[in-house]
Amino acid sequence: VEPTLAEALRGFAAGAVPREGRVTLEIAELVENGNAVPVTVRVDAAPGEVAELALFNERNPQREVLRVRFGPLAGRAELATRIRLATSQRLVATAKLRDGSVWTKPVDVLVTLAACVEG
Repeated sequence: VEPTLAEALRGFAAGAVPREGRVTLEIAELVENGNAVPVTVRVDAAPGEVAELALFNERNPQREVLRVRFGPLAGRAELATRIRLATSQRLVATAKLRDGSVWTKPVDVLVTLAACVEG
């Protein structure tokens, strides 16, 4: 059984209390087709300060869309990709910094033509 969005976020935070801020999640709030949705995530942090970055969703078959680890010599923590969205839902970009703090940015996305439809 897949965890809920809240459970997935708690698992990623590993005991830290997530706070909103420092994370930017760029995605259209109205998506015509959920098959290949462009998304960009970046963290306002010094080079090497971000340990891990993850993107979670509320209603796709799997909660964790992506998870990326950054080494201490990494430059700016930023990534761009395309994702599938099964239906309208909340996405949450989450960053774990080397000091143990966890930062988030939620965005609600309305999908007019769903992806991941079975049957």
